[in-house]
Amino acid sequence: MNTISHAGLRGARWQRSLRLGALSAALGGVALAQDTEFKHLPFIGDFQSFFNREVWWMSVWAIALSILIFIGVSAALFYSVAKFRERKGDTREPAQFHGNNTLEIVLIVVPLIIVTVLSVLTVRTMARINTNEYAKNVGGETVKVEVLSRQFWWNFSYPDIGGFRNGNEMVMPAGRPINALVSSGDVIHGFWSPNVGGQRAAIPGTTTQVFIDNDRPGVYQGNCSQLCGASHANMRYKVIVLPEDQWNTFVTAAREYRAPAPTEGSAEARGYQIFLNGKDGSPSCAGCHRIQGTPANGVSGPDLSFFGSRMTLGAGMWEGQAALDRLKPWLLNSPGLKPGSLMPAYIRESTGEEILTERDLDDLQAYLLTLRLPRQAEYYNRETGKFSVPVR
Repeated sequence: MNTISHAGLRGARWQRSLRLGALSAALGGVALAQDTEFKHLPFIGDFQSFFNREVWWMSVWAIALSILIFIGVSAALFYSVAKFRERKGDTREPAQFHGNNTLEIVLIVVPLIIVTVLSVLTVRTMARINTNEYAKNVGGETVKVEVLSRQFWWNFSYPDIGGFRNGNEMVMPAGRPINALVSSGDVIHGFWSPNVGGQRAAIPGTTTQVFIDNDRPGVYQGNCSQLCGASHANMRYKVIVLPEDQWNTFVTAAREYRAPAPTEGSAEARGYQIFLNGKDGSPSCAGCHRIQGTPANGVSGPDLSFFGSRMTLGAGMWEGQAALDRLKPWLLNSPGLKPGSLMPAYIRESTGEEILTERDLDDLQAYLLTLRLPRQAEYYNRETGKFSVPVR
């Protein structure tokens, strides 16, 4: 290669500038990670979760070391090009050599040190986020939540604080660790809400554990992160993080909840009978769903105990008013709205006749909407369409 004689000088200056700039960026990233204001940068992640903070802190070191490796390799490359380039008019044969023992040792030792550092940091982070040490770092009493996934919905049970359940909406207190025990009733699913922590595979016949938390009250999105069938994309859930006082109110009401007895002869009473017994030999809703305080104790479908206080339908396919608008079509023909849904369609296959009439659907809807927690314990107000905490 033939270059002008002062190219090496310009290259050396450029290398020094690159090294200083990259090192400043790496150190700045470490400083930002320690800054509490850094928790509010949504384009990087939600650092209100201890899990996310720990993973980011480990990532900062990995990024910094990667930058240093890039700088070192680039500097060596440009140095070699500048120093050993072909000079104009130089016809001598380049010097031949076998190797450089010192350089070879450096090239072995330095990567070994980097891998060792990253390994130690990774093991440390895994120990802090995957064991009971997590609860000590977050503080507060741990809440156990049993997470059951099925095609294509979620159930959240609270065995240590009353045994109540909630379908497709997970409620948790702000600033306290959640010990989520994740399992599956059919195929492999993935439990993940990025704002509250890491993901875990939900495996049939196995219970996996993940600790999660979030310091900031709000409503967050959760999804199935493992391809699980036709409605994988429609298998969502909400995470509702409540302040401690609201959480305590919710827990007390949910633990003591009993579905209200409908007035005899009312639309709610007729809907209740259809729910319990079905119609004209069709499957009953109670065979698959549970409602606290009633004979309905099914386990094949989501728990409907607080259905009237929830804002989603179809495991998050519709929210708010859209969920209410689609409730009757959903009751009549769930598989027609959600591919792969195992909820039976109330339509005769032979004739296409609808088993449930418009009045039946009105009655069922009227009954389901009575299944509400006391107003002070609700996190979603169906009349106003608003949550008691911000939607993040």
